[in-house]
Amino acid sequence: MPYVPVPKDLARVKTKLAFNLTKRQLICFSLGGLAGLPVYFLTRGGIGNSAAVLLMIGVMMPFFFFAMYEKDGQPAEKILKNILRHKLWPKQRIYRTENLYRAMTRKEGCEIAKKQTAGGSGKASAKKYPAGGKKQGRRKKRRA
Repeated sequence: MPYVPVPKDLARVKTKLAFNLTKRQLICFSLGGLAGLPVYFLTRGGIGNSAAVLLMIGVMMPFFFFAMYEKDGQPAEKILKNILRHKLWPKQRIYRTENLYRAMTRKEGCEIAKKQTAGGSGKASAKKYPAGGKKQGRRKKRRA
């Protein structure tokens, strides 16, 4: 009876297109071939066969790396983008949460400070606004 391994996490299963390679791998290998083969054929007459092969391998290696490397479900170009974004861009927080408790205590502190500075010790405000004094403003209408 044939045995077929079934992965437990089906989210990591990638669809294969041709030669048991994914679409991303096929594109990267093709780009590597398009970049490396002309380098070999153009340089083998001038620098020799073995040096041209080494140069071709050096040109094709980044494409193979981007095709095959993957860490934590992220391909190499996403990892490289994250590293560059972390190193080059300014380290400022885009979104800053507001601490409601700090805002409440700051607001209460401001209100207490305003009361103390506006009225001083409290005696001046008592002179200014005596308790039980006449209120200016609306008067009650009398019924006739």
